[in-house]
This record gives sequence, C-alpha cells and structure tokens, in this order.
Amino acid sequence: MLPGNTVKRQVIWLGVAIAALSGIAMSVPADAQSKPTGITMPKTLPPFDPTAPACQPPLGLEKALAFSQDTRREFMQGVHQGLATAAKDRGLQYRVLVADSDAARQAEDVRSLVAARTGGVVASAVDSASLGRRLQDVIWSGGYVGTVVAPPATSLLNAPQYLTGKVLGDAAGAHIKGTLGGKAKVVLLTQDSLEFLAPRFVALRDSLRDIPGASIVADISPSPVSKDGGYATMRTILLANPDVDVVLGADNVVLGALAALRAAGKTRVNQFLGGIDGEPEAVSEIKKGNSPFRISISLASPVFGYAMGQHAADWLEGKSIPQAMDILPSPLTAANIAQYEADLANPGGVWADPARRAAYLKMYGNICYDSRDQYLNFPWSSERK
Repeated sequence: MLPGNTVKRQVIWLGVAIAALSGIAMSVPADAQSKPTGITMPKTLPPFDPTAPACQPPLGLEKALAFSQDTRREFMQGVHQGLATAAKDRGLQYRVLVADSDAARQAEDVRSLVAARTGGVVASAVDSASLGRRLQDVIWSGGYVGTVVAPPATSLLNAPQYLTGKVLGDAAGAHIKGTLGGKAKVVLLTQDSLEFLAPRFVALRDSLRDIPGASIVADISPSPVSKDGGYATMRTILLANPDVDVVLGADNVVLGALAALRAAGKTRVNQFLGGIDGEPEAVSEIKKGNSPFRISISLASPVFGYAMGQHAADWLEGKSIPQAMDILPSPLTAANIAQYEADLANPGGVWADPARRAAYLKMYGNICYDSRDQYLNFPWSSERK
C-alpha cells in the first residue's frame, strides 16, 4: 500500500498526467490557480540524502534536456558545456536555446519545450518574474526544472552569496593592508538591484569597513552589467578619481574596468582587481602573472552544469534528487589555476570523485516525481537563517 502522502500527491497530479498523455496543451491551463504552487514560504532544507527511496518516473515525456540560456556570456557558456557533457554521458537528447537577453523570447522558448514534452529544462532567466509561470508549466507536466538562482525549480542552484563576496573582500583587504600600506581608493561595481546577488556586495562593504584607510570612491551598478558596461562606467569614474587602487565586482564588469584603466594609462603593478565567476578571460589575466587582475572567485559553471544534467537524468528515471544545491566559492590565483582548469575540462571526473565534488558542490533536501508538488518557489539560500 502506498503511504498516505504519496496517495494524496497521486490524486493531485492525476489530471496533469492524463492531460500530458492525451496531448492536451499544458502551457496556458485555464485552472492554473488550482495547480500546486510549490513551497512558497522560506524554509531551511536538510542535507541531501542520496539513499532516499526512488519513485515512479515521469509519464509521456521525452528523454531530453534543454538549456534556456539568458545570454552568451562565458559563464553561461560554461553551464552549457557541463549540461551537454552530462546529457551525452546519460543518453539524453540535448538542445540549447539562447534568449540573448530577450525575456519574451525566452518565455516562448520554454513554452515550445513544454509543447514538445521535453523531460528536463535548465534555465538562467532573463526576467525571473515573466519566466516563472512557464517553468511551472514544465513542472506541472512532470518534467525536471533546474534553475540558476531564481525560482521556481524542482532543483535550484545558488551560491552562498555573502560568503562569495566575503572571500573576495577579504582577499582585497589583505592586499590593501599588505601591499598598499593600509590605504586604497576602491571602486565597487555592483548588482544591488538583483536581490539574489545583493548579499555579495554587502559582504564586500563589510570586509572593507574594518580598514580605516580604504575609501570607497565609487559604489555603482554599471548599465548594462557587462564588459562594455564596466568599461563605460570606469571611464566616467576616472574623470573624478584618476588614481584607483582596487576594483571589485563580477568578472565581466571588472574586465571592462581593466580595459578602461589600460586605455587611460592608469594601470599599476600594485593595483588589485578582483571578480566573481571564474570567467575564462579573467583566468587568462590571472595566468599572466603581471596583470592587475589578481583573483577571481570561481563558481565553476561547467561543474554545476554537469551536476544539473545528472540530476535531470536521475529525475527522468524516477530517482530522488536534491531540491537545492550550493556552488561553493573557490578563490582562483596563479598558484591554483592549473587544477581548476583541469576540473573544468573534465566535469565528469569531478562528479565521479566524491572529494573533488564536495569541494565545489553542497546539496540539500530531496524531491522526485511523486513529490514534485514540493518544488521550490521562493528565493532559496543556504545562508538564510
């Protein structure tokens, strides 16, 4: 006999399964408000239990994985690399649909994936509010949904954002104290408007607050948040502050700031530029050894992309997967970059090695097809108390 909660869930989902099998369009259901809304109130998730019992696999879905990608920036290309490799290793069809920052196009892409009965969808949202309903359509059809930061998702990927910022801020602080004599003019290139990323910039400010000689001369969000945006913003900052010592932010905007400093002839050997994401161009700068770009806090996108691809395949086999996953911050410097590059080139090898995998990933909660009404529909973070 099935447990009581399993019976209840089967009743809840019966209409969804029948509709999927009979070919009824699921993308814009008239009774959407009656469908499970997932977990909407923030909660703390227990550690993932890899021994949790399996459940039945989804019905009527294609053994396929798709990546709804917001932009072509290198960090997201790394996610694509990991997903494609995992799909190949697990025998899933794979496709990528790039929205190029067009929210309406991305929503339509996901609608088409529902119509094609795609079994697994990973999304990095252009606009999480407009994409959320389309991702719920995938969940209601029985499919796996993995997201980068923003809900809803059956399995949500995030970084401990405050810790990520603190690792970068502490490294900058050590440089200011040890190399710059405790004094520095600092530029913060932020993304405070994105609530999911704001804690990393709170951490940067906290790290610098304890250094009396560190003066934040600019604290601004480039528009757009891109290499070009970082370049344009830094050019403006240099008009009022031509001698900047430290620049911190996401890799792409800091790389733009570096280009502006070089164009103005304002780079120096004792400067400290640091970013977050582990983008390939940032890695190349660090490997030069003489670049002001000294550190990138890696979030190893091919590694977590591969993990999400494995979870999608497990979901389609009826296995229990994590509800959420941390990608742990790793400071990349000239001293450790070789091992990092080896791991990115072989994310499957990282996944197969529990110790190496644990250095990058931490998993929480359990969910499978039978319990998919328990999908996350709130902005989960492991740092939430």
